Amino acid sequence: MEYFWYIVAALGAGVGTGLAGLSAATVMVPILIVLCPSFRGDYGAYQATAIALASDILGSAVTSSVYARNKKIDLRHGWVMMACIIALSAVGSYAAYIVGNVVLGGFTLLLTFCIGIRFLVKPDTSKSGADSRDVRLGVKEIIISIFFGLTIGFGTGFVGTGGGMMMLVVFTAFLGYDLKTAVGTSTFIMTFTALIGFISHSLIHPAIILERWDVLIICIVTATAASLISAKFANKVNNKTVGRVTGVILTVLGAAMIYLNYFHDSDIVLPAIVSELLKTAGAMIIFLVIAVPVALLCFRFLHVEGEARRKFLHTIAYLIIVVIVAVSEHWFVPALISVLFAVVVYPILKLLEKKPFYTKLFQERSAGEVRRSLILLFGMTAVLITVFWGLLGSELTVICAVLAWGLGDEAAALIGKRIGKHKIGGHFADHHKTYEGSLGMLIVSFVAVMIVLLIAGLGFLEALPTAFVGAAAATVTEALTKKGYDTVTVPTIAAVAIYLMLSF
Repeated sequence: MEYFWYIVAALGAGVGTGLAGLSAATVMVPILIVLCPSFRGDYGAYQATAIALASDILGSAVTSSVYARNKKIDLRHGWVMMACIIALSAVGSYAAYIVGNVVLGGFTLLLTFCIGIRFLVKPDTSKSGADSRDVRLGVKEIIISIFFGLTIGFGTGFVGTGGGMMMLVVFTAFLGYDLKTAVGTSTFIMTFTALIGFISHSLIHPAIILERWDVLIICIVTATAASLISAKFANKVNNKTVGRVTGVILTVLGAAMIYLNYFHDSDIVLPAIVSELLKTAGAMIIFLVIAVPVALLCFRFLHVEGEARRKFLHTIAYLIIVVIVAVSEHWFVPALISVLFAVVVYPILKLLEKKPFYTKLFQERSAGEVRRSLILLFGMTAVLITVFWGLLGSELTVICAVLAWGLGDEAAALIGKRIGKHKIGGHFADHHKTYEGSLGMLIVSFVAVMIVLLIAGLGFLEALPTAFVGAAAATVTEALTKKGYDTVTVPTIAAVAIYLMLSF
């Protein structure tokens, strides 16, 4: 069974490296130390870090080669950091050996979750209009490079991170690199730092090679292949898409590992997980088999067009989420399926965009709108499930928030466009939205949440204030959110409001 997790860990590590220049340890170490019993010994986390560093060597090398072919590597302003990082890698390796599992394992789990949240908050890390070629490496930049270089170098050896995430932040926030150039440059540097880190770990603890050679081979080969494929994908899509995909994957993974490591008392049995995954995926497929033909028939015979057609399709997407959450017993199952669904469907939509029927069916406002919405919708869903069901233990909050968000937003759009005449005023409001649309959202959201709460067994008097507060929070947030970010803000605020009401 451990070999299964080796492959999963290596695949995740490769995807993280290829997409966003993240080191293999960010993904690999949490999986190995939490789900593989053989890595729970005195030096299990240390060995897992060494294996991650070994996987980083070729993974970073092939990734940087792809970015180099796309002219996305710039060492003219990164050589100072590179020198400092290399110098401190061996020191960090020795410190990690002394500290052991407790600090190393816990730090890595938290790091994974925090990096995921960071990407969700700001998927595109590059400065507007920034160009690394126009940034001179002056005294200020040299000081920044030395400080972060020494810090990242120590971290490379200590937690095996390879410094990928920190280099990404420094290159984009302080040295003006665009995201893809930052990724290409950081993976180029990681190729050498990972090599030094792995050699240091192996010399300090030779059992890594003598006893873990089979794990090394599996992880290196798998991570390298995944890095190559992911890097090619990343260079074909925009920065925000890359950031959002990475953020969702790492947030879900980090929360899952924290949950399993600190809050779950019994071992998870792989066959049971697979069985539940298949059951949930089956329920989703059955729903789609019924819903898609119904939608096509409505479009054909009821002449559903324009905004109504768009919202009809949105409803199907939101109900998919309700279905997979309702039939699952463990939170990580619908979270994982949400991510997998987006990953599988995204390239399919990309291939179909050039077909004549595609434009007519989806009626996109801009090229690629459906693909971007897919990633954002199911990515945000995975995060909601992870936080409010996985960490806070409230499955009901997720379902209520999704319906208040989805059905309410559709009511606001349809009612606002058809009968909305009074624009919402105020400095913070979106002036394209109307009071009529917001009232429609309030009513529909309230009814949807109220029905779910009553079905869940809450009394009428208990459900009434919760439904109203949740609907009101969703409605106000939707009215105030600009530039299409309501897919993030509305479900988050609605979920917080509903969770707090249910907790009292």
